[in-house]
Amino acid sequence: MNTTNNVIRRDFAALESRRMEAASLFRQGRKQADVARALGVSREAVSQWHRIWKSEGKKGLKAAGRAGRKPKLEPRQIKKVERELLKGPLVHGYATDLWTLERIAHLIKKCTRVNYHPGHVWKLLGQLNWSCKKPAKQAKERDEKAIQGWVGHRWACIKKNSAA
Repeated sequence: MNTTNNVIRRDFAALESRRMEAASLFRQGRKQADVARALGVSREAVSQWHRIWKSEGKKGLKAAGRAGRKPKLEPRQIKKVERELLKGPLVHGYATDLWTLERIAHLIKKCTRVNYHPGHVWKLLGQLNWSCKKPAKQAKERDEKAIQGWVGHRWACIKKNSAA
């Protein structure tokens, strides 16, 4: 099976080929249990295929196409969203340089007119190979020079006295 972005994709052509092989075996008069063993599938699957083959023929066993719900966004829309994401949150009027799921959902709506629930934004970010990054929490008032002085002098004294 093919994998993309750690998601297993079904090989629809191989699945259809297996159903077509089952149809050929049915036509030869093979028993369903034999077909299941020959193809390495469950007897339930073969039973379902046989029922379809009897009523619709081989064309009934053709691939239906993709599985699951169709994506809300087309590839060109996804590219547009990524271009906007790369510009950063500040360009889009946010006070901090941090993308949140809610902000991205709002950006998707603004760019594509497609509603995305913030909880589903993760899937889109996964398609774009984006990952979660937590910013280092530091106070705006942080004074690195004062901290280094404290660590070098005051902490050294505290540490020396606690050893005694």
